[in-house]
Amino acid sequence: MLRHVVLFTWTEDTDAETRVATVAALGRLPEEVGGMTAFAVGPDAGLVDGNAHTALVADFPDAEAFRAYADDPRHLAVVAEFVKPHLAGRSAVQYEV
Repeated sequence: MLRHVVLFTWTEDTDAETRVATVAALGRLPEEVGGMTAFAVGPDAGLVDGNAHTALVADFPDAEAFRAYADDPRHLAVVAEFVKPHLAGRSAVQYEV
């Protein structure tokens, strides 16, 4: 199994409404794109200063399923519409579980 973890940091001018809409759009990816065996996305709990603002964790049965998700036009549309316009920073990793 392959785990995909992404940490998003939003620009200073990204308001709370936009952040909620972005998390909601990301949260629809399992239904709209699929391919994952587990999926979670949510805002940082605010317990430690300096954390990223949002985390996404998705498990895929294999690298092929991850690549299909990553290249899916519906996934790319969510990234283009909701993520990129407000992105200050992003880190990601994929690893075997």
